[in-house]
Amino acid sequence: MLTLTRSVGETIRIGDDIEVHVVEVRGGTVRLGFKAPREVAIHREEVYRQIAEANLLAAQVTADTLGALAAFAPAAPVDENAVDGPAATDATEPGPARVND
Repeated sequence: MLTLTRSVGETIRIGDDIEVHVVEVRGGTVRLGFKAPREVAIHREEVYRQIAEANLLAAQVTADTLGALAAFAPAAPVDENAVDGPAATDATEPGPARVND
């Protein structure tokens, strides 16, 4: 971990796109301001952990859940005349024209 000492009004740069400004120091509390691209997420640690936990729970899908959802999906019609593999073609039909270079 890098530890820096900064005073009110001073800035720390992270890479080319992120600035951290020391806005205020009052007692044991430091107020920081951040300038970063919109695609960079900035969260307090406790909020970040809540988001990560919610994402983890949302990603957990059980077989029971999938089975329950499958009951609502319409069954695909079965074509009994279908042949596995490439479709058959009539040998009398001309194929694509070929050009010799």
